[in-house]
Amino acid sequence: MCGITGFWGGPAVDEGIAGRMAARIASRGPDDAGAWRDVKAGVALAHRRLSVIELSPAGHQPMRSPCGRYTLVYNGEIYNHLDLRVALETAGGAPDWRGYSDTETLLAALAHWGVPETLTRLNGMFAFALWDNREATLFLARDRMGEKPLYYGRNGGTFLFGSELKALTAYPGWQGQVDRDALALYLRYNHVPAPRSIYRGIGKLPPAHYVAVRDGGRNVGEPQCYWSLGEIAEQGVMQAGGSAHELADELDGLLRDAVGRRMAADVPLGSFLSGGFDSSMVAAQMQAQSERPVKTFSIGFHEAGYNEADHARAVATHLGTDHTELYITPEEAMAVIPELPAIFDEPFGDSSQIPTYLVSRMAREHVTVSLSGDGGDELFGGYNRHVVGPALWGRLARLPAPLRRGLGRAVGVAARIDRLPGAGRVPQLGEKLDKLASAMRASGGTAFYKDLLSHWKTPATVVRGASEPASLPDRIEAMPNLPGLRERMLYLDMMTYLPDDILTKVDRASMAVSLEARVPLLDHRLVAFAWRVPTDYKVRDGQGKWLFRRVLDRYVPRALMERPKMGFAVPIEHWLRGPLRDWAEVLLDERRLEREGFFHPAPIRRMWAEHLSGRRRHHAPLWNVLMFQAWSERQERIG
Repeated sequence: MCGITGFWGGPAVDEGIAGRMAARIASRGPDDAGAWRDVKAGVALAHRRLSVIELSPAGHQPMRSPCGRYTLVYNGEIYNHLDLRVALETAGGAPDWRGYSDTETLLAALAHWGVPETLTRLNGMFAFALWDNREATLFLARDRMGEKPLYYGRNGGTFLFGSELKALTAYPGWQGQVDRDALALYLRYNHVPAPRSIYRGIGKLPPAHYVAVRDGGRNVGEPQCYWSLGEIAEQGVMQAGGSAHELADELDGLLRDAVGRRMAADVPLGSFLSGGFDSSMVAAQMQAQSERPVKTFSIGFHEAGYNEADHARAVATHLGTDHTELYITPEEAMAVIPELPAIFDEPFGDSSQIPTYLVSRMAREHVTVSLSGDGGDELFGGYNRHVVGPALWGRLARLPAPLRRGLGRAVGVAARIDRLPGAGRVPQLGEKLDKLASAMRASGGTAFYKDLLSHWKTPATVVRGASEPASLPDRIEAMPNLPGLRERMLYLDMMTYLPDDILTKVDRASMAVSLEARVPLLDHRLVAFAWRVPTDYKVRDGQGKWLFRRVLDRYVPRALMERPKMGFAVPIEHWLRGPLRDWAEVLLDERRLEREGFFHPAPIRRMWAEHLSGRRRHHAPLWNVLMFQAWSERQERIG
């Protein structure tokens, strides 16, 4: 795993500048550094290397092709690179190999097949920049599901790109301005969704896309899609069918191959293990293919409602893994909070960022690579919204729209009454009624889904000068032809929540401690297979991931797994009323909010007061604001 960055244009082409940009992301690659420039063209590339496969200098980057036409910087792992070498040798496109790094394989493939065809042949996670000297073109590309990040855009007269924004901000004369429309999207979704970033003029390359840059960095083309998840989904649901037993056998085989390919490494390797279905499946598939106990890692919390360590230990004992666990005190977890703006480099409001960082830091003491179980919920219907959402909306949709909206307003008013009848018997009754009220006012099933994911329902009224742009759930014309709300939910989760929240969290938390995280459940063959699984094999009898669970039964007794879904969280709700209260109060001070000019203070202060009083649980939307405030404070300090 690595970090890449570079620029094209500007007053000076200095590889020292590129090297200093790369130094900002040194944690992504502490083992080696390299920079290269083409003075005539005005382009410079830089790289930081985390050595995982081919530890010798034969894997050094930037890497030039033997013919001298191409120069590559690349972040990721190509899991089928040995297969590609065979194909290149058969096609007469293989060079005299200098080593066995996947970087050399990727460069040879790009030189022989070109960018579009090579991308369709890759099985891996990656982001890369390829300079074509003959055509004076810079190509940027990103993997299918968005496991590896890539930012790019123009700053003044210079085109910049990098694995993280902090590399771009190191360029001399950086002029980053907060995009207030992106800030509104952040408040709604907990993250800044692609293709935007928090800065004007800088974007994220969408997953499964590449872009060509020409004319000294002034001509930035439209991103081109090389693998369409919408087409995969449409074709899959049309072909869906087969017996549960046959599909389970096929899934088992695909899982074994996907996990096995991701076990290739020249450094110590292990797996995260929370005790949930996905991480347990990955650990089980690893152990089934290993001659020695696989190293597994979990963290625990002393608060019972947030602790899964006991479950993870039971699974590890059954599988026979070499298990390491660490119990974290609230003080240790909260000590991470000041580091979050630097780690995530962009406002990011998913509080599970804290345990993800902690388990990554602990695992890095033992291994350099760790497999992760992320992606199973999105592929096989594991979130509560997948299970209960479509049925709930189906009942609401039968009501006439005016009546539904009127009832929604009435329920919303009731939710704000301080002392509701029955509140003692139903925990957080007000919050539940508030969510129901909002859902009842939705105009359709996709709007209902968007509402479920929204932390702030009307963020443009909170952010000064913002006009919230349309996002994918608003663009009905961009949706593939799918048969029902559950399928649309799964598609939208794979397109938005998965790359922009889950995979961003895993990448930044692991790379902050120089740990490579691999995600086998997102092998693109598994993604395509998941769309061929009938929906009633995903959600059945009020239970998500039904087929997936049947395969896990082959490895782990069901008695160890049957328990409510807990998630990977920390008790932010209680911390904000207790040990984090003073810190939050400083960041949410009304005069400060007014002076800084990003937010209207009144709705934030009202929400803060309600949360402190215990009448309402507003920790999630408040955490969004706090993470932006902490990020903004850091930008002022370093900028």
